[in-house]
Amino acid sequence: MEPFFVRYRNLLVLLALLAVQVVGLAVQVHRADSGRMSLDPRDSGGVRLIRLWASAFVSPPERLIHSSGLDLLDLWQNYIDLRHVRQQNQDLQKTVDRLRLEQAALLEDARQGQRLQALLHFQETYLYKTLPAQVIGSSGTTQSRVLYIDKGTVDGLQHDMAVITPDGIVGKVRDAFSHASQILVINDQTSGAGVILETTRIRGILRGNAQGQPQIVGIIADNRIQPGERVLTAGGDQIFPRGLPVGVVDKVVRDPQRDGFINVIVKPYAKLDRLDEVLVITSTQPRFSPDQQQDMAVSQALKGAEVQQEEAQKKASAIMAERLPGLIDPNLPPDQQPLHDSTPPVPVAHPPQPLRPDRFTPGTAPDLQNSQPGAPAQSTQTPQRNP
Repeated sequence: MEPFFVRYRNLLVLLALLAVQVVGLAVQVHRADSGRMSLDPRDSGGVRLIRLWASAFVSPPERLIHSSGLDLLDLWQNYIDLRHVRQQNQDLQKTVDRLRLEQAALLEDARQGQRLQALLHFQETYLYKTLPAQVIGSSGTTQSRVLYIDKGTVDGLQHDMAVITPDGIVGKVRDAFSHASQILVINDQTSGAGVILETTRIRGILRGNAQGQPQIVGIIADNRIQPGERVLTAGGDQIFPRGLPVGVVDKVVRDPQRDGFINVIVKPYAKLDRLDEVLVITSTQPRFSPDQQQDMAVSQALKGAEVQQEEAQKKASAIMAERLPGLIDPNLPPDQQPLHDSTPPVPVAHPPQPLRPDRFTPGTAPDLQNSQPGAPAQSTQTPQRNP
């Protein structure tokens, strides 16, 4: 069997010559930007045909290899290299939960700080002495509405002390223990507070109903009572000071037990179901600011100076009385003495006539119109002779 190259020697040589000729032409031919072929060597603006063929031959496999590499890299990054992603996801979820708890705690601290700031400002400007306390619990039943605070008899709390907030009244101290106290809220059925309507000036007793709403009972039907009217403490119960805000009139309902009477449902200012901090009035003696105390001291000093001046005048009067004994009548009381007698003197109706008139007696002056210089003075009154 003849070898392949020997058998097709002529054809192979022809193909080789054709290939060499084609390569030579490709090296010599330039392709311009407009697609025109040119053999002029001076035309260097185009691209050699051999380079175009080489680029067309090499580009598809290179593009295939590049895209395969990108697919392999994407497969590695998104699938193979995700062995620890589950654990990282769990750790991140725990971190998010912790940050949410911290955010909620910080938000609650911020709200508490705002409440305490408002409470402190009210405590500083309020007239009476108060003690701040924290609400630590409630009764937990609908029949009894009481609260528990963290202050007791050790802190000076006693029975029937008023409990308030900057918004309005809350209740009174029902039982005081050593380190805690029980507060009876105003919406309890056994509570009671004397109140007055601000506009109509109608007084009544505030206590809770079965639904836990504060209401004013024992009021005769009056058309002047309208929703929205403010309700204040009257001060007659000797527990709540007068003028504290209670709430506003919500609605007026008829008393089912007594004809002609009504119950006034009150919407309280204080949020009785969401209390965190309260103030207990420990003393009803007015407190004054430093400026007010200074003004009072100045007033007392001026009043003392006036008292001292009056005492000095009294002492001076006593000394004058001692030095002028003729002005003191022992038969008269001290307030009727001549030194202290302020009654006006009794005027004399006619002055007494002189027994022997002379030229100095009123009415005996000479007549200046008829007098002459150097002449003796003549009296205008006829001298009277003694009988």
